[in-house]
Amino acid sequence: MKHIILLLLVGALVLSCSKEQTKNDVNTSKSQDQEIIDNSISFHSLNGLGEANFQLTFRDIYYTYENSAGMYTYTRTQKDSLGRTVKDIMNNETLLRYIEGDTVAITEEKRAAYTRSVNSVIYFFRLPFGLNDPAVLKKFNGERNIKGKTYYEVEVTFNQEGGGEDFDDVFLYWFDKEDYSMDYLAYLYHTDGGGLRFREAINPRKVSGALIQDYINFKPEDETIPISTILDLYKEDKLIELSRIINEDVKIQFN
Repeated sequence: MKHIILLLLVGALVLSCSKEQTKNDVNTSKSQDQEIIDNSISFHSLNGLGEANFQLTFRDIYYTYENSAGMYTYTRTQKDSLGRTVKDIMNNETLLRYIEGDTVAITEEKRAAYTRSVNSVIYFFRLPFGLNDPAVLKKFNGERNIKGKTYYEVEVTFNQEGGGEDFDDVFLYWFDKEDYSMDYLAYLYHTDGGGLRFREAINPRKVSGALIQDYINFKPEDETIPISTILDLYKEDKLIELSRIINEDVKIQFN
């Protein structure tokens, strides 16, 4: 009888340990992508960007960013073909356009287009900080070799709720295994006709302690290919360079 009781206790202990191990394995698997993102944000010294202001010039257009407790204001200021000052102000609720300081009426279609354009510049500049936004869904895809270095590949998609108009976009990010720098990214987008892009980070530099960078922007000849294949095309030098994403006159103030 004692032997039976002992065997039952051992069996229960083994089953409990097995379940706990399985639980731990699942948690580890789920948390690996999050750990990579958190480490990358720390490496880029962008942890405080949720409570910060910054400004930059991109292609002769001036942008500003203010964010506090989840409430944000982005602005874009440029000159139109008549030499007038055009300013777009975007916040959590809407986007308004001003010309020479006066509000102008715009269609909802144009409002959406201006919003996408302003948000795109801000979004890419903030990376990898924005990868912890509530609507982001992350998945660790394993390790890849790029130019003799090992990178973690993380796939990002978005919840429809809170994911904005572009919630069905798909991103891939590659983080250096040694220091977690975000050196490459690719994205599949569907707005404005859709397309597939690959970006290589260049010109890393520190501004107010934060690591910022510019990008070379590429596309494949066939933009209908699966996004999972674009890294191989880059490594084979089969992508077409479209442009350079150069952020100038950058200033950052952490609150």
